[in-house]
Amino acid sequence: MKSFVNHPARILVTSALPYANGPIHIGHLVEYIQTDIWVRFQKLSGRRCVYVCADDTHGTAIMISARKAGISEEAFIARVNEEHQRDFAGFQIQFDNYGSTNCPENRELCGIFWKKLRDAGLIKEKSINQLYDVTAGTFLADRFVKGTCPVCKSPNQYGDNCDKCTATYTPADLIDPVSTLSGTKPEIRSATHLFVELEKLHGFLHDWTQSGEHLQSEVANYLKGHFLGDELRDWDVSRPAPYFGFEIPDSPGNYWYVWFDAPIGYIASTWQWCKTHGEQLADWWQSADCEVHHFIGKDIQYFHTLFWPGMLKTAGYNLPEQVHIHGFLTVGGEKMSKSKGTFVRAATFLKHLDPAALRYYYASKLGPRLDDLDLNPDEFIDKVNSDLVGKVVNLASRTAKFVLEKGLSEKYPDDGGLFAQGAAAGAAIAEAYQNCDFARATRLIMELADRANPYIDTQAPWKLAKDPAKASDVRDVCTVGLNLFRQLVVYLTPILPKLAEEVGQLLNEPITGWEQSQQPLIGSKIQPYAHLFKRVEKKDFEAMIEEEKVAAAAIEAANAPASTAPAAAPQDTAAALEAEPLLTEQISIDDFTKVDLRVARVLEASEVPEAKKLLKLKLSMGGGVERQVFAGIKAAYKPEQLVGRLVIMVANLAPRQMKFGLSEGMVTACGPGGAEVFLLALDEGATPGMRVH
Repeated sequence: MKSFVNHPARILVTSALPYANGPIHIGHLVEYIQTDIWVRFQKLSGRRCVYVCADDTHGTAIMISARKAGISEEAFIARVNEEHQRDFAGFQIQFDNYGSTNCPENRELCGIFWKKLRDAGLIKEKSINQLYDVTAGTFLADRFVKGTCPVCKSPNQYGDNCDKCTATYTPADLIDPVSTLSGTKPEIRSATHLFVELEKLHGFLHDWTQSGEHLQSEVANYLKGHFLGDELRDWDVSRPAPYFGFEIPDSPGNYWYVWFDAPIGYIASTWQWCKTHGEQLADWWQSADCEVHHFIGKDIQYFHTLFWPGMLKTAGYNLPEQVHIHGFLTVGGEKMSKSKGTFVRAATFLKHLDPAALRYYYASKLGPRLDDLDLNPDEFIDKVNSDLVGKVVNLASRTAKFVLEKGLSEKYPDDGGLFAQGAAAGAAIAEAYQNCDFARATRLIMELADRANPYIDTQAPWKLAKDPAKASDVRDVCTVGLNLFRQLVVYLTPILPKLAEEVGQLLNEPITGWEQSQQPLIGSKIQPYAHLFKRVEKKDFEAMIEEEKVAAAAIEAANAPASTAPAAAPQDTAAALEAEPLLTEQISIDDFTKVDLRVARVLEASEVPEAKKLLKLKLSMGGGVERQVFAGIKAAYKPEQLVGRLVIMVANLAPRQMKFGLSEGMVTACGPGGAEVFLLALDEGATPGMRVH
């Protein structure tokens, strides 16, 4: 990492371009909040830093979505661009320029890169087999094909790379591929494609990725172990018509693939900014005085650490000084789920909760490595309320009103060294920000808050204020409290820019630079204290999740085929089950794998007096994980018969709040019901936590 002291004349920062085919959600926001915090820190530290981004607008997906919406592709991406910028602004993410890959600057730059690659002898043509959806009438882009990974055999993987083993491949390599457009099995058709011979850049890419300067160590090791140890595959950079994008000038009927023109969009967006501000593009992308920093997710590291550096090197543009790569977001320890309401759109979050709360929580979790980040609802609420309300804002709310009339003391009072300690901590906090270790930065800041609050508790200005003779003491104590508060807010400014703005208004001095954390504010008047931060309420979080559940259910219902089968007549349950035929509606392997069946051991079993059919079970899932389940097997089993027994449980069933308690899953059984219920048995050797395949 670059040190805090040494920095270039200019810093150019990008986030991955969001695809213009859907809304921004809280998973996306991990990256944009991370980048925005880093950029704001650079600017607060006095560095010249420009943050650019754009919508990624080309490809088959956009073409299909526009067709469904009944509008042109240009109109479709313009609408999405407006929505994206609105959502980003709602989370105080501040771009210097936000553009679109479907712009004249990007088309021109694509031509420049293409000519450089041609002149370097890196382009070749060859006929390849590609999947074609006969029903939809189009060749299938990678993301419109799903199937089984040809390497690790994981099901339900997209056509370009596996999210389980991270292998890359072509859609035609998938086992049992299915078109996501029509649900049909595509056929293989031959078409001419253009390729970049990446192997010719092998030596350069090895040296650049393994230098220890540009990538996290785990990324460098991954590239070395999975790609650079073998010959690099040719990179397919074209797609045949029909395709929404830029047609290749010297290859009519072929279009640059979205992964070719999307990263060039970083430069195009910079160029737009340069035109607006009278700057030269070369100063930002072809100068030794400028560092380029990319922020991306680990799912696209392959493209940004091999293809993109190869393109930049060949075309004569600056290579990234660093590619900062982060992990994925989970919610409550699981993947985001539309049916569970945890696939939360940015716009929905903004309706229910303060965006500053999410910015702070993400910051408290983000480190310099690729670890996944979990949004745990209870931890989210507790951390935000405890840290921001209980430790930070509390300092101002308990002191500001006592110095409203006379203002801060003319000379900074003796505080036992608290402000000096806070100023000294600034270097370590700055280093943590610089190295993208925001979790460490927030810990260090909260340690300062933990020292400041006992000072106010001990001095108790609300008690001193009752004695007119101690007015000077009250002013001094509150001057210390507000300065310690201001120091914390300066350090938190990259994370909480809105709070910093409001505190600047409160103290009559805007927060504009890191150096303000080093000198106390004295002798100035302040404004009346106004509420600075609202506590996060669990009911608001739950209302947000419920709204997303309802929205997901409505979309699913709208897309579900209408049923033409007549309703079954009421009949005896047992007889109906005996006569019930096998289900004729088939499901895919993808549908089956959504159900997480696990072996569990019954630790405790007891009757539920208020329920006629239920037993309350405490189950061990292995690894110290326990679940409570209510099972309708009371007529068939006595509690003592179940303790110690292995059962099969549906582990990813949404918890259900019953009047007897929370049921966190379902135990599987068969039979018509009543006394004729039979728990599924397991052979010897099965242990709690094992998955049932």
